[in-house]
Amino acid sequence: MHQVGAVFYVLWGILHIFAAIHVFKLGSIQGSGMVQGRIYQNAWNLMFFAIFTIVVAIVFNWNNSPIGYWLNLFATSITDIGFILFIVIPHHLPFKNGIPGPILWILALIFSTLGLYLPML
Repeated sequence: MHQVGAVFYVLWGILHIFAAIHVFKLGSIQGSGMVQGRIYQNAWNLMFFAIFTIVVAIVFNWNNSPIGYWLNLFATSITDIGFILFIVIPHHLPFKNGIPGPILWILALIFSTLGLYLPML
């Protein structure tokens, strides 16, 4: 189960790498200034969390590490809760385009939780 969770975390990371690229492109069409800088910062943060999640999934979650479980739980939850609150709920993005990330997040969470805690039962 934990390896399925790790695969979902890697897929989540890949999706967010593409999202970071699109956010960067959005920033590039803005005029120079604070708005552009904040958009670039958001793209940077997305890229960091995406790469972090992929590395943790491969190094830790694949081996059912509790440290990896908590690291990716925290990183992806912080990222996707903010996305849901500030992008999906206010309808800044169509629901069908905004739901794949949270679905991958929830699936990764479910499978990594089952993988970590089922052997203990």
